Amino acid sequence: MIDPERVQFQELIETARQYCRLIEQGGEQTDLLKPLIRILPRLHAGIVALHDPGGASLPPELADFDDRFDLFSELRAKLGELDMYWLEYDEPTEPAAGVDHRSGSLADDLTDIYFELKRGLNMLEAAGMDEVAHLWEVGFRQHWGQHLVDAERHLYSLRVNNRLE
Repeated sequence: MIDPERVQFQELIETARQYCRLIEQGGEQTDLLKPLIRILPRLHAGIVALHDPGGASLPPELADFDDRFDLFSELRAKLGELDMYWLEYDEPTEPAAGVDHRSGSLADDLTDIYFELKRGLNMLEAAGMDEVAHLWEVGFRQHWGQHLVDAERHLYSLRVNNRLE
């Protein structure tokens, strides 16, 4: 008999792989943003439906800040003026001396999601599905879920305001 939770988790793994490949492939701004509009909601639905099997606390990730900064910088350059956004509770203000201070960054969102997913994908063979499910579910609740929601909201805004080519 087919285990529906296992099937859902396999679909989540495939979506995570698609996301990571998209981030890694480079390309133009539209090569990144248009597929993200389809991938992020699938990722969100998959993680929300995920059953966390619980388990031992996983060791904290030894973050390579150089790798994170490099990816963030690359994404920020690629996104250009579409990177920064206001969060819902922000009040837009007049730019001071031509500088527009916004509080959200799509490049930051995409970078944090990438490194969380990539850690789980790299753990799959050694740790197994339960550990990865636990890692992703806890990480989603504690950190990258907000990045996912903010990225989805910003991409929605760009799309409905015809700012995507």
